[in-house]
Amino acid sequence: MKIIQITDLHLLPPGDRVFDSDPGERLQACLDDVVTHHSDADLCVLTGDLAHHGQRSAYVRLRKALEVLPMPVRLLIGNHDDRDQFREVFPELPVDDNGFIQSVLDAPAGRFIFLDTNRSDSHAGSYCEARRAWLDARLREAEGKSVYLFMHHHPLPVQLRAVDEIMLEDGEALGEILDGHNIRHLFFGHVHRPIAGTWRNIPFSTLRGLNHQTWLDFNLKRGIACSMEPPAYAIAFVDDGAVVVHTHDFLDASPKYFYDPDLPVERQVVPMAR
Repeated sequence: MKIIQITDLHLLPPGDRVFDSDPGERLQACLDDVVTHHSDADLCVLTGDLAHHGQRSAYVRLRKALEVLPMPVRLLIGNHDDRDQFREVFPELPVDDNGFIQSVLDAPAGRFIFLDTNRSDSHAGSYCEARRAWLDARLREAEGKSVYLFMHHHPLPVQLRAVDEIMLEDGEALGEILDGHNIRHLFFGHVHRPIAGTWRNIPFSTLRGLNHQTWLDFNLKRGIACSMEPPAYAIAFVDDGAVVVHTHDFLDASPKYFYDPDLPVERQVVPMAR
């Protein structure tokens, strides 16, 4: 299966900007690139912080923008999102029995599980007892199948103080539920940085957001250093044998060249049209 991951849109109503940028313009450029190059993808997952201030009008803008995608879409919420406002605009999306925006998708590659880590009174994430019970049941149903998890908050420290202070507060409790199951990969957002590794022997990956990023500063003592590094989305290829995740800086305007080492030296390098 081919999966697109987009994260941390921070959408605002039309005309509003954050860090001198219109997140809606970044989103439109991203979706145009996905449609042009990856219309064959099986699924697109947006891993939270869909809106910057949780405004209903931002979710309306998102709904309209997503109409161009030819593949199914799953939407998760993050710390900047408002669950009630989101559900008003996307009432058809699946939720669990407690109203959390959680669901599963069974596919040839295995079971995909989408988690709701939003905590309404904090930028830190929460995965409470009710949500953990739901996940435990969904994992038991999988009966040894490959499982792929998608969530917003990171459940482990990534060694960046600014984001680790607002990570998932119930990470260890979540991890205990995952132990013993065939979790092939964990995809999350929230940190606005390209990071990969393992946690409890589970491979994970995350990537830069669509509008602004967290600058790579391990010494900052307070606040969050934000940057306007290029935005990215991820393309993941998953099957029973492997998970491969590419990140694409879709607005990168650096020169591109075609290189053919089998040609004579004077003809090996040719500039490519942008």
